[in-house]
Amino acid sequence: MRLDTNLVGTAFEPVASSWDERDCALYALGIGAGQQDPACELEFTTDGGKGRPQLVYPTFGVIHGGNAAVPPLLAALGDAVDFSQMLHGEQKLEQLETPPSQANVISQARVSAAWDKGSATVIETVAETRDAETDTPYFRSTQSMFFRGVGGWGGERGPATATWSPPGARPTRTLTASSRPDQALLYRLSGDTNPLHVDPDVAGAAGFERPILHGLCAYGIVGRVLLNAFVGADPTRFVSLEVRFSQPTMPGDTLTIQTWQLRPGVVEFQTINPDGAAAHSGGLFTFN
Repeated sequence: MRLDTNLVGTAFEPVASSWDERDCALYALGIGAGQQDPACELEFTTDGGKGRPQLVYPTFGVIHGGNAAVPPLLAALGDAVDFSQMLHGEQKLEQLETPPSQANVISQARVSAAWDKGSATVIETVAETRDAETDTPYFRSTQSMFFRGVGGWGGERGPATATWSPPGARPTRTLTASSRPDQALLYRLSGDTNPLHVDPDVAGAAGFERPILHGLCAYGIVGRVLLNAFVGADPTRFVSLEVRFSQPTMPGDTLTIQTWQLRPGVVEFQTINPDGAAAHSGGLFTFN
């Protein structure tokens, strides 16, 4: 498939998948649950105990949305892009219905936008994940992939990336999100096996000093911390989480989340790396 405007509207084949309690617990551990205190977040990292059902961190939906979008997109593009030069640009996850800890699902993705940035190409996909038996919609995942070094194919440049500014001089609340040095090794067990995040040679070829943390791992870590802080870890109150990935994060980093809650149910935020640079900008967390 060539890089051109005909990409937009392309629908990929539905992908059947499933998850169970172990998958949900493994994802929770992959985004840092239980690291500070193993006795906390047991409702996500175990079967809940004491008759309580196991809960699912809502950002788990990016796993199935991504699987339905990224592999078929790369397969369709073939050698028109360099996989090693692909970066995650933006991500939004909407929880349409609180998912159970065990389900058979169908996820389907389509290309919703393709922009020619001159020296790069941005392709946006949207994927919905639904219950295979009841057709209940669980998640909608919108993600944009940034392909460095590929552009100039004659497409529209697209909207200019807006510069985000903090909505207030001081954050309403500042939170801390930590990760382990081996966080990428743990997170990849949920299905994202991109060698950029574990192989020093691949990371070096992509221009990084060492393997970087999965963008969606850092996304999940931040989402977990925000959910715990603002709605008492109640996943039924989660509506959506969106971020722009500005800078990579590294396994072992301690991230600072600066938040501004300007109205009920809406929190704007940015995530700051240890060196003071913004890893996530223009973040938006919405909840009931």
